[in-house]
Amino acid sequence: MSSDQALDGRTLAGFVSSIADGRRDDVALRHKHDGEWPEITYGELDDRIRDVARGLVALGLKPGDRVSILAETRPEWTTASLAITLAGLVVVPIYPTNSPQECAWVLGDAGSKVVIAENGAQAAKVHEIRGDLPHLECVVVIDGDGGPDADLSLDDVVTRGESIDRATLEQRSTATGPDDDYTIIYTSGTTGPPKGCVLSQGNYRAMLEIVREADLIQPEDVVYLFLPLAHAMALLIQLSALDRGVTVAYFGGDTTQIIPELSEVRPTMLPSVPRIFEKIYGMVTSAVDAETLSKAVDVGGRVEDLRLAGSPVPADLQSAYDQFDATLFSNVRNAFGGRVRRAVSGAAPIAPEVLEFFWAAGVPVLEGFGMTETSTAATLSTPEHHRFGSVGRALPRVDIRIAQDGELLVRGPNVFGRYHGNPEATTATLVDGWLHTGDLGRIDEDGYLYIVGRKKDIIITAGGKNIAPANLENDLKRSPWISQAVMYGDRRPYPVILVTLDVDRVAAWAAETGAEVPAGGLHEDPTIRGVVQRAVDEANASYARVEQAKKFAILGRDLSQETGELTPTSKVKRNVVHEKFADVLNALYET
Repeated sequence: MSSDQALDGRTLAGFVSSIADGRRDDVALRHKHDGEWPEITYGELDDRIRDVARGLVALGLKPGDRVSILAETRPEWTTASLAITLAGLVVVPIYPTNSPQECAWVLGDAGSKVVIAENGAQAAKVHEIRGDLPHLECVVVIDGDGGPDADLSLDDVVTRGESIDRATLEQRSTATGPDDDYTIIYTSGTTGPPKGCVLSQGNYRAMLEIVREADLIQPEDVVYLFLPLAHAMALLIQLSALDRGVTVAYFGGDTTQIIPELSEVRPTMLPSVPRIFEKIYGMVTSAVDAETLSKAVDVGGRVEDLRLAGSPVPADLQSAYDQFDATLFSNVRNAFGGRVRRAVSGAAPIAPEVLEFFWAAGVPVLEGFGMTETSTAATLSTPEHHRFGSVGRALPRVDIRIAQDGELLVRGPNVFGRYHGNPEATTATLVDGWLHTGDLGRIDEDGYLYIVGRKKDIIITAGGKNIAPANLENDLKRSPWISQAVMYGDRRPYPVILVTLDVDRVAAWAAETGAEVPAGGLHEDPTIRGVVQRAVDEANASYARVEQAKKFAILGRDLSQETGELTPTSKVKRNVVHEKFADVLNALYET
């Protein structure tokens, strides 16, 4: 379907101004707090948005000024972001896990005049680097008064706004056009400083319309959200949920409680990252032998396909399904709360066998492709149109094609217009109306997109062979024993791979077997090394000899954002890994 421009001049500010129309008493938000799930209606949300927006105007902020939010996913994040939009300002999210130096980059590059911090701990980060931020005028804190590192509480801001009349907000909202900036989202920055991706009011309003057409969220849905709202995927899901007038339930802030909270919320729609699905997959299949699991997936998959097609299920097939449902599939659905109609996985690839299993169990986990520069999404799988291993077909009004060198190109009203203050990067990324994604892919005869790897990650061996490392890495990460896998081999005679262990799986094995922990750690245990060797051998079997990892090393710890190897969205910073573990890598070529 061909692309078009911003829709009839409509904006996200206009969407916010009418967010409660016809549904003031409906529940908009829920949030786990002190063991309870207090509710906020659309009417209450609307009132609070307007109160905060008036307060921001009272602070002297002018249309187009940037306001940052440094907080976990919670109702106040939502209230603040929508108030910023209603006041004609620009939302600049910051991951709550960012270090002070990472916060300084975003705040400084964007020129944010105000930062809304969650609590005293987040305000302290800003205080540490405030001397380097001449544009920053005010630090507002959500919880309490923030202590000496904050200027105002969010309640103080609301009080100041009492002098601003509602007509002022209406003027600001109606004066906002589709080409005005809505948000600057800083990309993960795996190879350098994050780039500020500027998304317009029209970009996101168009994206809401596209998501409606794709029927991703339906009017009676309950959405459980734990992903950071600084990430484009979480932001779009939230806006789409509010656009459809459904309830968004925010997690309680503890990621270890996500699975128990699913049973409390009983969501019908779940956006997530692969790790959650993989953990549930491992949890419910750990006691099932491979042959039984294979039969269950085959039977369940055939039943789900027939149901989707509206065809009758033969009695013998239904009987076999009922047995697997009683012993396995019902446990899967219950792990998600028992009502999940659709789950969406993003930010990283997920193993096809995991997707096939959840499909068979009646919990469709669907993948899509997108990036911040596409206002989150460009393709999406649906229950009606999906192929395991594919990231779906182009969304309505979005065009995709593959360039001669294999790079995926995207065009549509959701594609961003520029990087903030970085015209060189903008010119290199947007060419003749097409977004050059940096991803390598292929499109089959029916329009389904398959991602092969990242263009910049291609390894060229000393023998001149081009290798996409993500393929073998992803195959290795399907092992329940392996957390991360990073291939290396540029200008080297052959590829090698660094592996980190899944801490939970290894700890459980050690407890069950009473294994004696070597002085250097469990990664040195011969049994563990044998398990990893088998996983490498199995993965290598799918590739040509020159593409296989000839040697591997198991690192003594996992990669993390805190130690600098991962971005806030858990993407591997390859250059950092290569530098930090250079001695380990060099040793693999010396032995």
